[in-house]
Amino acid sequence: MQATPRLLLQNFDKGTSTRRVLTRPATFSVLNRRWNSNSTTPTPTKSFSKWRLFKTAVKVGLVAATLSGGYAMWEHRHPPFQAELDPTKKTIVVLGSGWASTSFLKDIDTDHYNVIVVSPRNYFLFTPLLPSCTVGTIDVRSLVQPVRFITRHKSRDVKVYEAECTDIDPTNKTITIVDNSEIKGESATSTLAFDYLVIGVGAMNQTFGIKGVEQYGCFLKEVWDAQKIRGKLMDCIETAAFPGQKPEEVDRLLHMVVVGGGPTGVEYAAELHDFLVDDLTTWYPELAGKIKITLVEALPNVLPAFSKQLIDYTESTFKEQNITIHTKTMVKEVREREILVQRPDGTTDTIPYGLLVWATGNTSRPLIRNLMAKFPETQTVRRGLVVDDWLRLQGSDAIFALGDATATKYAPTAQVAAQQGKYLARVFSQLATREQLETELEEATDEDKAKKQRKLQKVKEIKPFHYSHQGSLCYIGSDKAIADLPFGPGNLASGGVATYAFWRSAYISNLFSTRNRTLVLTDWLKKTVLGRDISRE
Repeated sequence: MQATPRLLLQNFDKGTSTRRVLTRPATFSVLNRRWNSNSTTPTPTKSFSKWRLFKTAVKVGLVAATLSGGYAMWEHRHPPFQAELDPTKKTIVVLGSGWASTSFLKDIDTDHYNVIVVSPRNYFLFTPLLPSCTVGTIDVRSLVQPVRFITRHKSRDVKVYEAECTDIDPTNKTITIVDNSEIKGESATSTLAFDYLVIGVGAMNQTFGIKGVEQYGCFLKEVWDAQKIRGKLMDCIETAAFPGQKPEEVDRLLHMVVVGGGPTGVEYAAELHDFLVDDLTTWYPELAGKIKITLVEALPNVLPAFSKQLIDYTESTFKEQNITIHTKTMVKEVREREILVQRPDGTTDTIPYGLLVWATGNTSRPLIRNLMAKFPETQTVRRGLVVDDWLRLQGSDAIFALGDATATKYAPTAQVAAQQGKYLARVFSQLATREQLETELEEATDEDKAKKQRKLQKVKEIKPFHYSHQGSLCYIGSDKAIADLPFGPGNLASGGVATYAFWRSAYISNLFSTRNRTLVLTDWLKKTVLGRDISRE
């Protein structure tokens, strides 16, 4: 007979060295089972499992972010079909395309109203990052959002007219608009009727009537202001490099003076310092050491809206950066090459300059002053329109005013204007719902009347505007920023490099579109890798 196959397994019993010989019939399946039962597979460690889970989460997050961003870009490029204006709906005319007006436009429901936008510029400008554009840190077009990018995504067509409103007739509910562009057609003036008027035209730069400011100073409020400052800055540097310049003339040309110690003035001085340290020292080594930055402020300290701790931190940082601060110093006159100032002790002095940036605050526009004159009994505050707690113009039920065009207890900031715009859009939605319920109530049966009456009572009461302060941020140079944030009953003051990272993330999240976020992030990356552009234009 054929011998039965034998499998010899050599094992050692635990604690002994005795060899065991096992003899039994075995097939390949039995062999495999025996082999698998005796082999040891390493069990993944806990840390290894966590690492794999983390990598998976990162991959899923990246895929989700890519898909979300891709869809947002596709949706932006493919606006939906829009219904035409409905003559049975009421018409809202919006003046301006700043923070207040744009926030209102984003949230207004065009199913309930016809909306018309009138603004001298056909875009929204993200002003908090405008100082970065003056030195090439960010391209100015990265901060611009065309108004039609917003209005074309509404359910109903929104008319946008690039024009300036020159007159408001509150009695007949009409406005006069004028085309002030360089290219004009046969029609350059028109009249528009409204049921409701939303005024968000902002304010002008405040000069306090000081002689020479408008002629020789540079403001920092609009796109062209940043472009003008950039051109003049590079002009001063190139002129100082011209052969044969006297040393005192070189010092004057390279002295950059900023008037105004608010966030705009401080951030511009900080951006200018970074431009000097990061780029001008490389490309203009013979001039970089001669460039000086001076900040002039009439109040006892810069950034009066921030806490004392952050003010001291900013001033000490500027001192380290060799930025000179003159507080309690008032500008009396601006001349072509120097400014006349009054020192804290009352004496007068002159400060020569090559570039003068004026960032001292706001004053009302001629359109606003003209409208105020038509309500002499209720519009008695010179700095802006007086509105009630629902942002209605005192003296008119059909006109609303927002942002810097108003005289309220709130600071003239982008944060306030944006919240007012969102609030007013909700008010108009509530008004439309109320009117619809009132119409339905007249036609309702007895059974439905009680239900609709309860709904009507809920929407009849419109809550007044309430401002929720989210904190204040300011960049102070050298990759440092300060933040004054509400925390419980008090405030949380923070400053330094970590706050700068928060400053960046906060502004990125507040940009109006994925397009703007992508462009700004790209600009920051280009600046880090390639440096700033030093060309004049």
